[in-house]
Amino acid sequence: MDTIFTRGPSLNNRLALALVLSVLLVFVDHKLDGFKSTRVYLNSLMSPIQYLANLPGLLLSESAQRLTSHEDLLAENAQLTNQLLLMSEKLQQFEVLEKENTQLRELLSAPVRTESRKMVAELMAVDKNPYSQQVVINKGAIDGVYLSQPVLDEKGIIGQVMEVGSTNSRVLLIADVTHAIPVRSLRNNIRFIATGSGVLSELYLEHVPHSVDVKEGDVLISSGLGKIFPEGYPVATVTSVIRDESRPFARIIAQPMANLDRLKYLLLLWAEPEASLPAIPEEENSNDS
Repeated sequence: MDTIFTRGPSLNNRLALALVLSVLLVFVDHKLDGFKSTRVYLNSLMSPIQYLANLPGLLLSESAQRLTSHEDLLAENAQLTNQLLLMSEKLQQFEVLEKENTQLRELLSAPVRTESRKMVAELMAVDKNPYSQQVVINKGAIDGVYLSQPVLDEKGIIGQVMEVGSTNSRVLLIADVTHAIPVRSLRNNIRFIATGSGVLSELYLEHVPHSVDVKEGDVLISSGLGKIFPEGYPVATVTSVIRDESRPFARIIAQPMANLDRLKYLLLLWAEPEASLPAIPEEENSNDS
């Protein structure tokens, strides 16, 4: 059966004809410049195709440039966030130091509080148990994290480390019902124990007699007792004082300073090194030898 490829001139004749036409076209284009206008039209026709062909490369280059700029912005943002957190930790004590300044003027000879080590950590997970207020951070034993280490955010104390893994740790928030922290009032230095209520926005002041001078708006700071939390960091603000004489103690509710429901970056504090005690000079012998 005949096919379409067996009709017409043979393949050799077709090849020869194609070669002759090619040479003729090259001669006419080169010597006579007969396809100048045609070449212009062809270039115009091919321009959109060339743009389309170059489009993936342009998009890839643009994406790489945007990605680089985005990475630079993320790195700069992380650096600025860390600096903000470190500066916030310093600012937390300014009000306390200002109020205590008049009380400490006579103690200038006392040892100066040394600067403690700090490290910025990031929130990894939040405990889903509704009866437990705990979070997981991305720092662990390889970073020097230890049990009962104090943890802060940019506004105040949030809790302490309760479990330490190699690369992450679990933090018990001050709002947990099992947590308690010794505090004192910034206004009058009265000491309290603030316990968690199980709600992120509330702390309770336990066993406070009705006669104690405490009122709404009082700022509570860490007292330094218990040797876990350093002294002078904001903890909570008193929001409700109910003195019911039918009860043995007043019902006092405080709101944590820290944003326990919006944690992202946290600050780990290391215990301050033991201050060296000043040497006590030996008493001179008053007896004449």
